[in-house]
Amino acid sequence: MTTHPALTATPSILWRWTNRTPNASAQARTALRCALDQLGYDGDAIGDALLAVSELVDNAIEHAVGPYEMRLLRTSAAVICEVEDHDPCIPKIPELPAEPPFAPAEEDRGGGLEALCALLSERGRGFRIVHELTQGVWGFTQGERATKTAWLAIPTASWPHAEPVEQVA
Repeated sequence: MTTHPALTATPSILWRWTNRTPNASAQARTALRCALDQLGYDGDAIGDALLAVSELVDNAIEHAVGPYEMRLLRTSAAVICEVEDHDPCIPKIPELPAEPPFAPAEEDRGGGLEALCALLSERGRGFRIVHELTQGVWGFTQGERATKTAWLAIPTASWPHAEPVEQVA
C-alpha cells in the first residue's frame, strides 16, 4: 500500500449510491468502464481497474455506512479512482506477502468437492486482490467529514509497464 499521490485536479464524481441501491458493484463497474473508455484505456488496464474497484465498492457496502461516492481524479502519472463511505475507521490491512497470492498448496490437492467449496467460501482476499491488480498502488485516506476514502491508481500508460506512482516502504 502507498500514500495517496499529490492531486492537481478537482475530482469528477462518477456515481453516488446508498446501501439500498441494487447491484451497486455492477453499476460502479459500468460507470468506471465508460469513464476509462472515454479516457482512452483499454484491455487489461480496464479489466484490472474494474475488478479492483469492485472489491473496494463491495468492501464499502459490507463494512461501512452510506451514502457512497465513486470519483476519478487525473494526475500526471495516473488516474486515481476513489470510493468514499461514511465510516471514518480505516480497516486494518493484513500483511501482504511477496509470493503469488493463490499458489496451490500440495497438501490441499485432491480434497474433492468439499475442499473446493471450503476454499471458495474463504473471505478476506479482497485487499490482496486489489494489491495485486494495482501493483501495490492503493490505500485509504481519512476524510474531514467522518468519512474515509479507499483509492487506487490506474497508471496513464498501459499496465503493467507504467512507472509506479510514488511507493512508500
